[in-house]
Amino acid sequence: MQRVRGVVQHYAWGDPSFLPALLGIEPDGRPWAELWLGTHPNGPTVLEDGRPLSDLTGELPYLLKVLAASEPLSLQTHPNRDHALDGFARGIYVDPHAKPELLYALTEFQALCGVRPVEATLALLDELGTDELARVLVAGGPAAALAGLLRGEIDAGPVIDACIGSEQPEAAWVARLDARYPGEPSVAATVLLNLVMLTPGQALRLDAGNLHAYLHGAGIELMGASDNVVRGGLTIKPVDVDELLRVVDMTPLDSPVLTGGNRFELPDAGVALLVLDKGDEHVAVGHELAVSTDGNTWYCAPGERIAPDHAIYIVTPI
Repeated sequence: MQRVRGVVQHYAWGDPSFLPALLGIEPDGRPWAELWLGTHPNGPTVLEDGRPLSDLTGELPYLLKVLAASEPLSLQTHPNRDHALDGFARGIYVDPHAKPELLYALTEFQALCGVRPVEATLALLDELGTDELARVLVAGGPAAALAGLLRGEIDAGPVIDACIGSEQPEAAWVARLDARYPGEPSVAATVLLNLVMLTPGQALRLDAGNLHAYLHGAGIELMGASDNVVRGGLTIKPVDVDELLRVVDMTPLDSPVLTGGNRFELPDAGVALLVLDKGDEHVAVGHELAVSTDGNTWYCAPGERIAPDHAIYIVTPI
């Protein structure tokens, strides 16, 4: 195993202390959002001698991150391969690749992930008294409800107002998000999604089309090495409602949380996240990157034996 040096991204939503503590660095007051490991041109990993990792690996099809969010990220989805190819040809996307994602919780982690089953959403809307949205959901399903809200055909105001003061966790998040983005339709749209509370060791797999937003917490994020993001709100960045509605998968997702085991696969990226504890062993089967709980980051060459002294998170080909 060779030590490597990743790149930290200081996005505004980042946590000021989690990543510095992991890396053994004194916090400097800035938000430390993500530590990148890979060959992505916006944050290429380097070897100890300063050479780029790509000298050994070529361009890697995945990107490994440690993510730490103290504030919510945007409501977003990602295109599948066909949508990416088409959108890249039309100048909508920056590359022709899909961007599947996997999030493994290192701390308690809250997220919105995929469409909640309709009956559960109707029960919530009935408690809140949001009749108009409920009628659209019954008549046209989640896709019609989302489109109606994001296009302004359904008034988001009564939905948001009904959530303020409610004790339901989903409603409480609507109130918190409305304080940041007052009256924004995407705030109301979050009532259509699963509110997920991960404990350390649990994971989410966010396949193409999954509508999601990370809310708070730290975790290991594994994804395809693509920059294709389609935002629907909860952000000051550009939003493309038409494209989001074109590529989003509104199929209800009953059980978004992955639990148990030490291997979490991301099939559309051809890789898996392998979690090893002290005393476990693994032989690298490809160009593999790893981060350990003592803050070290590693490159593992094909055929190399790995027997960690600390818990370690490794990207391995499927």
